[in-house]
Amino acid sequence: QLQLVESGGGLVQPGGSLRLSCAASGRTLASYAIGWFRQAPGKEREGVSCISKSGGSANIAASVKGRFTISRDNAKGTVYLQMNSLKPEDTAVYYCAARFLFDRNVCPGDYDSWGPGTQVTVSS
Repeated sequence: QLQLVESGGGLVQPGGSLRLSCAASGRTLASYAIGWFRQAPGKEREGVSCISKSGGSANIAASVKGRFTISRDNAKGTVYLQMNSLKPEDTAVYYCAARFLFDRNVCPGDYDSWGPGTQVTVSS
């Protein structure tokens, strides 16, 4: 059904910025809530941020508050994660995930579809 592909990862110095994109295909993005997750080497996958169908957002990880911003452009079928003031601790593979929601404008607790991930490395 819905397919997701992340892009925008790469190598950046501490204090720098990256914008990740999550491109959806196969279905209309407007019907889905989207979450961003990350997994660092040797660590469990953690939720980073999520965005509802209508654009309401929430930061799941306290470590990214004030630094990461999630947004969506349904017309382009893309969700973004703007990452500022990056720290070495942000190094991880970042994934986006989607959940179909009929009428709820919330961030869900689980997801139906996942992208393959994009590597973000923050290092001097």
